[in-house]
Amino acid sequence: MRIRRFLAWTAVAIPVAAVLALAVGYLLSDNDCERRLAVVPERPMTAVVRCDYGSAEVLRLAQVETPVAGDEEILVKVHAAAVNPLDWHEMRGTPYVMRLGTGLRRPQELRLGVDYAGTVEAVGAKVTRFKPGDAVFGGRSGALAQYVVAREDRAVALKPAGVSFEQAAGVGIAGTTALQGLRDAGRLAAGERVLVNGASGGVGTFAVQIAKAMGAEVTGVSSARNHELLRSLGADHVVDYRTEDYTAGEARYDVILDNVGNRSLGENRRVMSPDGRYVLIGGGGPDAGKWIGPFVKPVQALLVSPFVSQQMGMHLASLTSEDTRALAGLMESGAVKPVIDRTYPLAEAAEAIRYLEQGRARGKVIVTVE
Repeated sequence: MRIRRFLAWTAVAIPVAAVLALAVGYLLSDNDCERRLAVVPERPMTAVVRCDYGSAEVLRLAQVETPVAGDEEILVKVHAAAVNPLDWHEMRGTPYVMRLGTGLRRPQELRLGVDYAGTVEAVGAKVTRFKPGDAVFGGRSGALAQYVVAREDRAVALKPAGVSFEQAAGVGIAGTTALQGLRDAGRLAAGERVLVNGASGGVGTFAVQIAKAMGAEVTGVSSARNHELLRSLGADHVVDYRTEDYTAGEARYDVILDNVGNRSLGENRRVMSPDGRYVLIGGGGPDAGKWIGPFVKPVQALLVSPFVSQQMGMHLASLTSEDTRALAGLMESGAVKPVIDRTYPLAEAAEAIRYLEQGRARGKVIVTVE
């Protein structure tokens, strides 16, 4: 009887203690933002910052300390940066589950942005791959700023000469997501048929080109106004989602790279080959569920996958040195050309994110840095 009573109390006490711990953590968590920004920097630079979670109104420009390169790091003067869905998720702090890692009540990291391209300003004592004056691109947190520091062995590579800083800035997250989604999660092979849902967006425009470079037969799904763009990128077939449901057609696909998530798993399975691979990349804009948001469908895919012949799953990009260099090679060969929709100056970074949140961007949205 005592054991039963102990187990019953334990079953109640553990979730109560967890809730209390989260509540206390929430109340005590703060980023001391205003005090940190009030400190006059010795070597000032301009950066996009936010003190609270929220819509684009929380973003502002501030003078912060210019970072210094460590022994294995490079200091890059940023010429251009890109905005991604990741930025609006971090800006809003949604889905809320992500705040367990970014700050419960307020963001612990004040700066935003990941993708950048620029010129190496200084290098650490142990750096061997880069030198001052090199044009580079890559991914590093805090990229919406005049300078960023990156480790030499992380996601940074030399920018191909024929690629502009604006184009190179758009490669990081979107290009890596497309490459890894097709090559690793999708295991795409030459001669296979791949469908890219949301083919005219940031990831989609890279995916169409990379899939074509891998020898696949490519179908792109977008609105009709983007069909000419998709054909110019190498798409063999195009589908207008406004007038045609790709899951109701007769074609069958070996890989579906889904950047939208607007069709059910069952509908997608219907048009997949028996051993097809479904790779979910996106699934919901800023108005998606605020607690777990875009993670609902990936969980469903993981639950379904063991019971069907097709592979159903999600892919989150991991920025690496190897894949950044691979993307540089694809651009240098001409197989991949980044597509730019609009550019904004750093002072209008909030407008750039507002536009991206609308979900109508053709390719990448770029922020230029003077």
